[in-house]
Amino acid sequence: MNAATGLCEGCWRTLEEIAAWSRLSDDEKRAVLARVAARRSER
Repeated sequence: MNAATGLCEGCWRTLEEIAAWSRLSDDEKRAVLARVAARRSER
């Protein structure tokens, strides 16, 4: 985890997203992955 951004340096998800992943629906997972893609393109 990057202390400055709060994101995993490998998958670019937050701790909350990582913790919830197994409980998310497929649509919710796609939404997380869309946010990850946006985060990567911003940096």
